Amino acid sequence: MTGRCSYLGGEVVPFRFSAEPLSDRIVLRLVGDCDRSSLPELQQAITSALADHPAVQLDLTAVGFLDSSGIHAMVTGYRHATQHGRTLYLTGASGVVSQVLTLTGVAELLAPPTPGHGHEH
Repeated sequence: MTGRCSYLGGEVVPFRFSAEPLSDRIVLRLVGDCDRSSLPELQQAITSALADHPAVQLDLTAVGFLDSSGIHAMVTGYRHATQHGRTLYLTGASGVVSQVLTLTGVAELLAPPTPGHGHEH
């Protein structure tokens, strides 16, 4: 699945994601920049994944940029998940993306569950 093009490391990279269903969760691996142009696609991916799986892991390893639109999609997804007894969490953030998540409090809000406290993975 692909969305609009964005820049990652000076190279044009289309925003896209892949979905890997596992026995206890689905992993959405995001690639590119999570910004305003990717917002509808990201929101739809999160909502659809939450509808079909008890837990959704957003793997941000290949995300090079995250703005307020990406944060909005993740927080909206988190609210949707908690209202429906589901789990949404982030992994793999680094660099600027990790800093943005930490500064906004989203890193703590969407931290991976710990064994014995919520969904185990």
